[in-house]
Amino acid sequence: MTSVRLKFRASANPDKEGSLVFQVIHGRAVHRIRSAYRIFRDEWDEASGRIVLPPASSPRYARLVLVRFNVEWELQRLREIADGLERAGGEWGTDELARRFLPGADTARSVFNFIRTQVVRKRQLGRIRCSETYQAALNSFMRFRRGVDLTFGMVDSELMELYEAELRNRGLSRNTTSFYMRILRTNYRLAVEEGLTPDRRPFRHVYCGMDKTVKRCISLAEIRRIKGLDLSRKPALDFARDMFLFSFCTRGMSFVDMAYLRKSDLKDGFLSYRRRKTGQLVIVEWTRQMQEILGKYAPNPTCYLLPIITVEDGDERRQYLNQMMRVNRRLKDVAALAKLPVPLSMYYSRHSWATIARSKHIPLAVISEGLGHDSERTTQIYLDSIRSGEVDRANRKILKEL
Repeated sequence: MTSVRLKFRASANPDKEGSLVFQVIHGRAVHRIRSAYRIFRDEWDEASGRIVLPPASSPRYARLVLVRFNVEWELQRLREIADGLERAGGEWGTDELARRFLPGADTARSVFNFIRTQVVRKRQLGRIRCSETYQAALNSFMRFRRGVDLTFGMVDSELMELYEAELRNRGLSRNTTSFYMRILRTNYRLAVEEGLTPDRRPFRHVYCGMDKTVKRCISLAEIRRIKGLDLSRKPALDFARDMFLFSFCTRGMSFVDMAYLRKSDLKDGFLSYRRRKTGQLVIVEWTRQMQEILGKYAPNPTCYLLPIITVEDGDERRQYLNQMMRVNRRLKDVAALAKLPVPLSMYYSRHSWATIARSKHIPLAVISEGLGHDSERTTQIYLDSIRSGEVDRANRKILKEL
């Protein structure tokens, strides 16, 4: 018979944490495997061989729940390895058991490595933004796990509730915690499809929805104030302001679509491009306001229309991301100069265009087409009958007052 138990080794200093150790006895041999976890003396119950949990209000509670979860799972895995060796028959020692245990979770089937594989796959498919969100979710979950990997068999509702609680304790909103949960849920479902785990429905008690948020929009009068600022001596702010206005004039075009606009997309008085988010074709009438913004800058030496990506060196995405961060940061200064009560960003242009269009009684279906939506069920039935000219007339109606 093989005995596998969890033991606690106290520190010589009573004010310091001691070590949790797995003790394996097989035959007459004793082997001790130190775990990655440490606790204080009063957090250990020798009689039961378990970690003692403090009240939920204690600052140590979440940490100790996670430690107890991890060590009890590792204890179970050690026992399963020992049972497998005994069923196989033959001679084996505690060193063999330790060798099979020490690599940790099955790295080919672990949660961390599974999601890393998905990140690489998304990049290979050209879904760069999706790969970045997967990586962000993985980084967050790894931080929660203190870098300790796990198998999908360990993922249960208690673990996900604990993860959600830690995210909320960091001050994250429900929409942000839901963002991470939805990505983990997607990967969990893929793992279920691949037979890595039965579906234990671990996300049933955590929030995976989308709360309504305050619309980030400003009025047409405030946009006119932004346009009327004299920024001739502040070229960095002037550029940020121009990019914001260009987005507004093009019906709230996203910054990534602006960055990747090509000179060939502008032809015969129309700007034609596909949204990088949805792949939907959008056609925008080229107006005087757009030309005035473009005409302020020297022709881009690259194939791109706007001076956002200015070097074709294979690292265009980095240029776009850096410019987006700079523009959004400088728009805060533009907002202060225009005495706006909001922390302006590029995102405001899209919501503002839609809100202003709605206030002018432009039909919802026309607004949806103007924004390039492709998943608005309530407006989709109208889209086939809307000609781009209607959207352009709607845009002219707005820009006439700019």
